[in-house]
Amino acid sequence: MTYRVIQWATGAMGKTCLRAIIDHPDLELAGLYVYGDKKAGRDAGDIAYRDATGVIATRDIDDILATDADIVIHAARLQPPYDHHDGDILRLLESGKNVVSINGNSFPAYWPEDRRRRFEDACARGGTSFGGAGLNPGFAAERLLATALEMTLAPQSATLSEIVITSEVKSTEYVFDILGFGSMPGDVDPNSPDWVPAQTLNAMFSETVAAMADRLGVAPDAIVTDHGMRPARADMEIAAGTIPKGGACHFDWRWKALKDGAPIATVHIIWAMDKSYIAEDEPLWRLSIDGTPRIDLAIELAPPERRDGRTSAEQLGVAATVINAIPRIVDAPPGLVAATGAPVAPLARKERTRMEEEA
Repeated sequence: MTYRVIQWATGAMGKTCLRAIIDHPDLELAGLYVYGDKKAGRDAGDIAYRDATGVIATRDIDDILATDADIVIHAARLQPPYDHHDGDILRLLESGKNVVSINGNSFPAYWPEDRRRRFEDACARGGTSFGGAGLNPGFAAERLLATALEMTLAPQSATLSEIVITSEVKSTEYVFDILGFGSMPGDVDPNSPDWVPAQTLNAMFSETVAAMADRLGVAPDAIVTDHGMRPARADMEIAAGTIPKGGACHFDWRWKALKDGAPIATVHIIWAMDKSYIAEDEPLWRLSIDGTPRIDLAIELAPPERRDGRTSAEQLGVAATVINAIPRIVDAPPGLVAATGAPVAPLARKERTRMEEEA
């Protein structure tokens, strides 16, 4: 079966998804939505560094709503609040298009009731389904944990740690205003629910630890944060600008699902501008499960050997999880689709894709 796919947004991650759609023999690019005036009116192939596709990028949402497609890959940039893009997604669902998001939305059972009802109603009107995909949230703490739990008896708790080096992110607004880098540790409290950089992340990863607790078969009493930030030891020149000496160059984001006062599920994400506060040889992910036996999985992603390096292994991994989620989202009955559960078979390939040939 060939799926007609609309790509929504072409930032670094969206552009990787766009290339994956164009290259895949079982997918047909049906439409492309962009936010920037400089991209509107251009062929999707030009934006993706591919041959011409005949699909022209648009900033008109009505054009996208009128396009016949099976699914939309929604890859808009994460920004506060967590539900910032809900209005657009609801319109897509009501128009008869399934939607997969790269920004959380992996465990709808945790959503506030009114938000869940709005999405369920939109899915019912459009006969569509909505779910999240991606590496974290979407895969590591949800699907990988579900598989690893099959190797242990009576699991008691689980922790997922992730390390992301962010020095190459170019958007000044995103790095300093949305992520909070450069903030003075004494001037802000990262655990305050009023601090903007934490608001979206708290909503997204509280959902993730709730999903982890659900896989462990435990209903948590509370979900709490234990965030910390570390100062730059000297002025740091990064792609987005300058972090002054003393400004935050490293964040330890922690979300914990508690039962009887003890953490049963924890997500610890390090976002750092360099490795000055990170131990040597720490992997991208470390999944630890306290059970019989204990499980400790260290996982790295690496780009294919002959790739030119413009697209990171993490970006390729996100695109893969999104593309492989398409049959699961499209074939699901109308409604909300959780990312938790056993892994599914990848989308069938009739032949090698261009991404595979380049590798």
